[in-house]
Amino acid sequence: MTRAAILDEAPGELVIDDIEVGRVGPHEVLVRTVAAGLCHSDLHFIGGVYPYPLPAVLGHESAGVVEAVGDQVSGLKAGDHVVSCVSGFCGACKYCLTGRPYICDKVGLTRAPGSPPRLARGDQALFQFFDLASFSERLLVHEHLLVKIRPDMPLEKAALIGCGVQTGVGAVINTARVRPGDTVAVIGCGGIGLNAIQAASIVGASRVIAVDRLPEKLDLARTFGATDTVDAGAGDPVAAVQELTGGGVDHSFEAIGLKVTAEQAFAMLGKGGTATVIGMVPIGQRLEIDATQLISGKRLQGSNMGSNRFRVDMPQYVDWYMSGRLKLDELISATMPLEKINDGFAALQAGRVARQLVIF
Repeated sequence: MTRAAILDEAPGELVIDDIEVGRVGPHEVLVRTVAAGLCHSDLHFIGGVYPYPLPAVLGHESAGVVEAVGDQVSGLKAGDHVVSCVSGFCGACKYCLTGRPYICDKVGLTRAPGSPPRLARGDQALFQFFDLASFSERLLVHEHLLVKIRPDMPLEKAALIGCGVQTGVGAVINTARVRPGDTVAVIGCGGIGLNAIQAASIVGASRVIAVDRLPEKLDLARTFGATDTVDAGAGDPVAAVQELTGGGVDHSFEAIGLKVTAEQAFAMLGKGGTATVIGMVPIGQRLEIDATQLISGKRLQGSNMGSNRFRVDMPQYVDWYMSGRLKLDELISATMPLEKINDGFAALQAGRVARQLVIF
């Protein structure tokens, strides 16, 4: 039996229970989970902001050790250290074949209808959140949801790369393609925003402006490379950014997932600037921008998991961490056993943590 955190109803709390993990099939990998991150995306589904079939084992940001592989798996074997990613790829759809695996159609990553479920609680089949289900002592997933990493990388730190780092760093480097000398503003200094800040610093942005309402998060942002900070609760953050830069930034990043902050990101731009919305804005909301601003070459775009090629990107981020270029230790606000996961999500809801980890 395997312990896991299950969402039975939304809104609701996670229930810790025993589950059964199925036999490893072709192209499947069984992983012993070492650590899993608590992400704001999970919180959206726990709160019912986004619909998802239930009951489901949540979690999608994790790292662990391979215990067994299916007979058609290539490139992974028992004992390998791996990181999971929600950007599973089929390798055959038009998005994969045109270099955009992060928006893959994901055909073939789940078991065929009528097949035994990968996860079950008694006679009840359980859904795997984003085909992963990381809040479980064991993962049984398609091989295309995992990447092998070097064995000397601490797995509790590697787990962070699976979503928070990939999303924030990738949005800057892959989606927006920030260049040396560009000016950058990041709205929201949680786990995603801090990674966007440090990515902008790594690529050589001349100015990195962190925007948040909490002084402790603004202080943390400076340690990740922010050159300036703006207290969004002390006045108009758009006016503050425009004043700091003499007219607006080249790139802005929204890392919260709110209508008002996404609109502010666009309003912060200078001529020819690009606003990238990283956060998950609730379903059904519409963004309003001043359309005349488009004449000056301003753009508003989204970013899905940092426009990643995760089997290339994540090992690179591991190398950056091991060489001291990428900060991961400083992201971790707290660690906890699986049984305390609801307390962790309560702290995340309160907005006063960067990243928390369940350690198995």
